[in-house]
Amino acid sequence: QVELVESGGGLVQAGGSLRVSCVPSGLTFSSYAMGWFRQAPGKEREFVAAISKSGGNLIYANSVKGRFTISRDNAKNTVYLQMNSLKPEDTAVYYCATGGRTVLPTTGSRVNYWGKGTLVTVSS
Repeated sequence: QVELVESGGGLVQAGGSLRVSCVPSGLTFSSYAMGWFRQAPGKEREFVAAISKSGGNLIYANSVKGRFTISRDNAKNTVYLQMNSLKPEDTAVYYCATGGRTVLPTTGSRVNYWGKGTLVTVSS
């Protein structure tokens, strides 16, 4: 049974930084591409960032490019999302996701497994 567990969410002031983490279980982590999505109140879930299984291929949504960094540590079975220069509009529940070994999860249709999410709140 595949499970993705996020952690690290919280309350931060605008301009601040936060790092969220995701630890999957039930799969061979180093063999799977991983991604982050988010869902703000009253809005649809949207893609944030994705990383290939080796970490060599990264994709970002335009809204976070230059501010957020996705990374992974295959030795620790963990994927991270470092968020800098946070804005109030970054407030959302952040979800870890994976869909397969080679296809980066950049859309919901490419995701087979979702975490339960971690809430990030950015105050102005």
